[in-house]
Amino acid sequence: MEALPAQARVTGVTLSALLCLLPLLGVPLPGIPADDHVPWWPVVLLAALYAGCERLAASRLVTGPHPGGTFHPVLLAAAFLLPPYAAALVALPGALLLPVGQRPYAVRGLWRAGRLVLAVWAASLAHLAAGGRAAVADCDVPRALVAAGAAVVAFCLVLTLLDGGVPAPASGALPRGRRTAGPAARWRHFLRSLAPLGVHGLAGLMMALLWRSTYGPVAALFVLLPMGVSWWAFAQYHRERAAHQATIRALVQAVDIKDGYTRGHSERVGRASMMIARELGLDDARVEVLRFAGILHDVGKLGVPTRLLTKDGPLTPEERRVIELHPEYGHEMVRGISFLGEARAAVLHHHERLDGSGYPYGLAGAQIPESARVVAVADAFDAMTSNRSYSRARPVPVALEELRRCAGTHFDPRMVGALVRAIGRAGWHPAVTADEARTTAVGLATPVTGRTGPAAPVTGRSGAPR
Repeated sequence: MEALPAQARVTGVTLSALLCLLPLLGVPLPGIPADDHVPWWPVVLLAALYAGCERLAASRLVTGPHPGGTFHPVLLAAAFLLPPYAAALVALPGALLLPVGQRPYAVRGLWRAGRLVLAVWAASLAHLAAGGRAAVADCDVPRALVAAGAAVVAFCLVLTLLDGGVPAPASGALPRGRRTAGPAARWRHFLRSLAPLGVHGLAGLMMALLWRSTYGPVAALFVLLPMGVSWWAFAQYHRERAAHQATIRALVQAVDIKDGYTRGHSERVGRASMMIARELGLDDARVEVLRFAGILHDVGKLGVPTRLLTKDGPLTPEERRVIELHPEYGHEMVRGISFLGEARAAVLHHHERLDGSGYPYGLAGAQIPESARVVAVADAFDAMTSNRSYSRARPVPVALEELRRCAGTHFDPRMVGALVRAIGRAGWHPAVTADEARTTAVGLATPVTGRTGPAAPVTGRSGAPR
């Protein structure tokens, strides 16, 4: 489906969704007879409940456009309780009435509604085929779990296929142009989506079982309370994380604008720092902090005159002293940002050397924070493999060999070894800066070409790190 133009995809999904709803009008589908006794009151109740939950989500998730489909337990409960065409109708009002963040509003609304209608219809059909309706009516929990699992798989599969193998953009945004995600990307997204949708499926199944029990529909609504609390906590986390990312993005953009020759350097150092941290076996929280450290390590350049950052000739001793103030400038800028944690120490000390010859304080060995030792290696590696105003990019093997040569004096050998292993396994996929040229994926097998002399020191011109 991803090979079709966006308009054709929207038209196809919309027409398919309408076909799923035809039995409501007395028109039978193959294998699904029309029903003269549509259970309208459960449909209306569940549709209103779903629309209300989505409206609440839209009002709370203030950091960006409403993502759509955030309260799947109600949709899956409908799939477990109602015939496929009736269950599909539950998704329609909420999907159509919610605000859409981008133009064209009508088309994006139809795309979001069509996706959800087809997904719920498929989930209900799979549940029915697995004997789930009878299991829910009899409160046969083991059979109901099996049928619910089949429904969740069908629900997830439809969303994955329509999303083209990647998560749906905000506001149910339809794909632009053609999709390029291959089967592997689709499969990874499908597997990632199964776990959270499985949790939603369990909540939906609890609602369905309580609905059919002697306690009735009112009891089923109480299942939403813990789900609502969990959603609220997740929304708070989402809002805080988005604020963190916005803060970092603003700082990095300011540095990139000031020093055009190193545009993209911060992001690449963040990536290399993350690769080192993962190779060292650090937990996810520290990996994220070290990524922040790599991204923000040069934020102090905002306090350095631009003419020094882009100067082509040798630096004078006075100019070098000015540039060497940038770690302290950066630390002053980020010291009040509490979520950065140990990343702040990396901003201050990433130019310290293991032998004590670095700056700003001449720390040596274990005196240098671990985060700073990680970022120092990542920074030097990207500096050597990127175009600068004073040097051309070196091949990856040459840069890695230079890091090995300086391990134990400039750099922590443990961090150098971690980067070498990580790049040897995954390769390095940088974007060369300065002239905005792009490189292809580079691995350890990259040939060493275009070098006629010995490797220049990792500190750049006149020993002045950039």
